[in-house]
Amino acid sequence: MDRGKETIQNIKENYARIERGIVNQLYFRAPHGPAIGEHREEIWEEMFRNIIPKKFVIEHSVFIIDSEGNVSNEVDLAIFDETYTPFVFKYYNLKFIPIEAVAAVIECKSASMEKQQLRDWASSIKQLKTSSESVARIWNKVACGKAGLEKEDFSKTQTATRPLRILCCLNEQYSKLPKDSDELFDVVIRAQKEGTLKIEWNKETANLYEWYMTLNHAGITEETKAKREAAEDWKETIKEKSLSQYQVLENGSELSLMTFNFQLNQILMLINNPILFPHIAYVNMFNTH
Repeated sequence: MDRGKETIQNIKENYARIERGIVNQLYFRAPHGPAIGEHREEIWEEMFRNIIPKKFVIEHSVFIIDSEGNVSNEVDLAIFDETYTPFVFKYYNLKFIPIEAVAAVIECKSASMEKQQLRDWASSIKQLKTSSESVARIWNKVACGKAGLEKEDFSKTQTATRPLRILCCLNEQYSKLPKDSDELFDVVIRAQKEGTLKIEWNKETANLYEWYMTLNHAGITEETKAKREAAEDWKETIKEKSLSQYQVLENGSELSLMTFNFQLNQILMLINNPILFPHIAYVNMFNTH
């Protein structure tokens, strides 16, 4: 075997070994309590930390806030870009992050799961709205967000972003939930006792163009969506690509963690940078509450 082929094979084998290690740690047997829950959350956090680019930060036990005064339920793990977006408030372990910065929110379940509890958590995320009231210099001008929206400026690549909603849990926990629980999350990652991760993306979002639309133009009307499609001559190219094409196989079996690495980072590249931060919208919100 030549050196290049041997190296590639070793990388794949190491992904499989790391995946088994993650699952083994998640199934570590100990008396249930806060300690084991925190331990599993740390394992999930480390998994994401080894996958996402360094431009993203991971914080645990945070609240997400928007400029209309809405606040999410507590989020176990938040993946966000703090390059341009400040914390709304941070004091020791108390952290409020603006929705405009957040790329993904992760719910880590260690023990029992109830659908209503998951629904409440997902709803508290869905209610958050990004604001377009931003003023920022871009490459050839100063962008004033709302003006573009009023004119239906289809050159804007982002109008209203939203984070990916991810659930991480043990397989036997999730299997007890009703099948329609899938609708609450974009990605469900389940640790299976046999040493693998079962990772499922929401099947209703079929291709990369639909992911682009749902993450960069959240809440868009069908009429406006149709107008955007007519104005975007590149859409057909990414409509031909689905996340199933990013599957990595070894001896006919999927390397779930390696596959997820490429899938997640492809989706993050569709966001690429956070929506421009609307400083004045938050100022107005604090002045009126």
